[in-house]
Amino acid sequence: MARAPWAWALAGVLAGALPAVLVYAPAQWLATTLAQASGEHLQLLEPRGTIWAGSAQLVLTGGKSSQNRAALPGRVQWQLRPHMEGLRADISATCCTTAPLQLQLQARWGGARITVADGSSQWPAHVLAGLGTPWNTLQLDGPLVLETKGLQADWTEGRLQLSGQTQLDALAMSSRLSTLRPMGSYRLTLHGGAAPTLTLDTLQGDLQLSGSGQWVGQRLRFSGEASATPERESALSNLLNIIGRRSGARSIITLG
Repeated sequence: MARAPWAWALAGVLAGALPAVLVYAPAQWLATTLAQASGEHLQLLEPRGTIWAGSAQLVLTGGKSSQNRAALPGRVQWQLRPHMEGLRADISATCCTTAPLQLQLQARWGGARITVADGSSQWPAHVLAGLGTPWNTLQLDGPLVLETKGLQADWTEGRLQLSGQTQLDALAMSSRLSTLRPMGSYRLTLHGGAAPTLTLDTLQGDLQLSGSGQWVGQRLRFSGEASATPERESALSNLLNIIGRRSGARSIITLG
């Protein structure tokens, strides 16, 4: 049966409109996708541009219906470009990056892969309060320096596997729970592998933190301890009571 002229016309319009929709898809689509994927913990407010090239204000929240929220200073910009092996993303923030963060996204059979280019960036710790408990209680302040080396995340049939290394230095940290400013500087190191590990070390300061953990399945099991130098124990006592289970002069930290 011959197709009616209007049907051919409609098919032509759709064929021509689809590429235009993809090219000019609004940034709001990306904002909606990120909010849903993160359980509302990450939100892009006042998005401008398209999903391919745009900017927005990044806000951290405690999740759906939470009253806790904190915005990153300035705006976050992104560029997405199709690549032979997938999609390349360049992300920059006026407050925190000297060079764009580069990610490579690849769809794979039964999953996906994200490769993060080696790089360094610096972020304000106070925005963590937007995530709710325990960050809104600690109210940390100070710079967080993030470095990645060979970092890669693979999702296969719902399972996540990490490779490479991520290092986070929390420098000259302070908290509203203590009058001591700063309390110290600390390093979190994540090593990928079949069972990724996490270590916590003190670089310097009167608040001493240490610990180690390992992912078992999809759950992190971490154990550590916190203590204060004798002359600063009274200034840090309230914080030690909050961050773990008090045992004499120490505070025992357990997760998972």
